[in-house]
Amino acid sequence: MEVRSIYKYARISPFKVREVTREIQGLPVSAALDVLAFTPKKAAFLIGKTLKSAIANAENNANLKPDGLVVKEAIVGEGPTLKRLMPRARGSGSRILKRTSHIRIVLSDEIPIETRETKKAKREQEKKDSKKQATAGETSERSATASKTGAKGKSRKKKAKR
Repeated sequence: MEVRSIYKYARISPFKVREVTREIQGLPVSAALDVLAFTPKKAAFLIGKTLKSAIANAENNANLKPDGLVVKEAIVGEGPTLKRLMPRARGSGSRILKRTSHIRIVLSDEIPIETRETKKAKREQEKKDSKKQATAGETSERSATASKTGAKGKSRKKKAKR
């Protein structure tokens, strides 16, 4: 089941918010809240509000427990831009663009939660598998090169050293 929450017209540039949303994508809800709590940016506070709202939606509307939820996607869209004028030299003016964002967070309970231990065990298993394949490949290569060179290859090497 998927649950979502949207924060519209947040007064911050989408570029600044995307930097923080990339950090929480794919994390369990508790880990995402921890990351946001220790991120010293305005965007982290706004995303935290949206994430807490999504968690409340999951508990109240979908009867889901927050322990099993994962941040499936955290997307930041561009909202309307407020255009202002700044007086400049010689009676001219320049534009100031005050950007806004739409922050959308989708939580899901269908994605399996990966902890550090499970990730580490998976990496170690992949290393073992790759080592087995590499050693099997080396033995077949050695036998093939040995049959090609034969005795002539050895004598040529000795002559080249002299």
